[in-house]
Amino acid sequence: MRLNAGIITDKLTETKEFYTQKLGFRVLWEADWFVLLGTLNGEDTISFLAPNHPSQALEQFKKPFKGEGVYLTIELENVDSYYEQLKRKDIDIALELRSEDWGDRHFAVIDPNNIGVDFVTHNRQD
Repeated sequence: MRLNAGIITDKLTETKEFYTQKLGFRVLWEADWFVLLGTLNGEDTISFLAPNHPSQALEQFKKPFKGEGVYLTIELENVDSYYEQLKRKDIDIALELRSEDWGDRHFAVIDPNNIGVDFVTHNRQD
């Protein structure tokens, strides 16, 4: 079983550009109403769908995301290195790189849909 999160957005073009040009995701499949993106290691995907597309039968697949209540976490082997890469690209960092008491080291950015994207390396000593 695999999970693919999907977000319905009016900002399909801006979202695709943000994830591909700024974060390094790859386009796996796209149409003018849908884009499927792959993560850096190719193991995971996320999709974005234009609202009210006639191919979608359920109302839950038609209404656009309202910009609250969703975050994404992307686990990295070396969050410090990725942080430096994004800083060189002049991407706005919403939460600067930091270490937490529970062992995570992370930082966050905000995507065009107001979704917090948290990049983390787990350093837990369970």
